[in-house]
Amino acid sequence: MSVTYPAIMTRPGFEAFIVTLPKATLVRQWRDDSVAKIGGKVFALLDRDPGEVWLKVSPMAYELLTDLEGIRPAPYFARAGWVAISVASPLSGDEVEAYIREAHRIVAGKLTRKARAELGLE
Repeated sequence: MSVTYPAIMTRPGFEAFIVTLPKATLVRQWRDDSVAKIGGKVFALLDRDPGEVWLKVSPMAYELLTDLEGIRPAPYFARAGWVAISVASPLSGDEVEAYIREAHRIVAGKLTRKARAELGLE
């Protein structure tokens, strides 16, 4: 029996989605993870394929999401308000994409005004 994962939880799906976000870049680093950045700052990553999507969330979303099965504080990143969403979570692919969009917005909003202007985000 084969298991079908939401596309966003696979490397091709994650990377294809990330490049649709304004000024987002992709790199492969650490253990060959797919890492999404805006202005050089990480806002999401895919840990393995398929695997967990790690991303920055608001404090309220952090509290709500970490109460769900299949979602945990992201190792090394939890103190900065990151969660790790596994393929076992109840979230749909569309919901994970919405959280990635929000992570992009949160991190872009913390860039300096100069950096945002240089990226054309002002």
